[in-house]
Amino acid sequence: MIRVLLVDDQPLVREGLRRILHPDDGFEIVAECEDGDEVLDAVRRMSPDLVVMDIRMKRVDGVAATHQIRSLDGGPPVLVLTTFDDDEVLSGALRAGASGFQLKDAPAEELILAARSVASGQAWLDPAVTGRVLTTYRVSGHIGEPDPMLDELTPREVEVLRMLATGATNREIGDALFVGEATVKTHVGHVFTKLGLRDRAAAIVWAFDHGVVVPDP
Repeated sequence: MIRVLLVDDQPLVREGLRRILHPDDGFEIVAECEDGDEVLDAVRRMSPDLVVMDIRMKRVDGVAATHQIRSLDGGPPVLVLTTFDDDEVLSGALRAGASGFQLKDAPAEELILAARSVASGQAWLDPAVTGRVLTTYRVSGHIGEPDPMLDELTPREVEVLRMLATGATNREIGDALFVGEATVKTHVGHVFTKLGLRDRAAAIVWAFDHGVVVPDP
């Protein structure tokens, strides 16, 4: 069973999540919070395997709560549930350490897959959310400073990182570079290890923050 902590300020949303993340599908809801200021205590008491986090709450938002969780030693991964009007906080949630982003209106099967993926240590980015994150960076015109750590990467690994930051899948990267997906996975793993990144979400943030990708005008 994947032990889940639900965080959302709307009781109806939490009820819907309980119906989707059901024991029949391998989930156990061990606790619920209606605001971000309750999360840290619940995580310490219940030791969940996964936190499903709303982004907008009255007292403490999902960005701040995610940062608190990820600052814990061995804190659980966070799957953020978001809507299309959350652009201005998506990049903040990425930086705070969220491992997955899923639209709230996604089908139940997709939410189940996202929850399983994030709980198992993988990253999950709803394709629509990825596009919104990239758009947010482009609109902001943010251009990061080059980082000496880039020198640790081979030219091919820099290419892979640059394509990761545009939201490309392993297959798309392989097609563009004329290599197989297994080779791409190896390059991606090297990028993560050398730069100390958790997942693809963190790679997007790192690439924009360190000048690997320049936002479109």
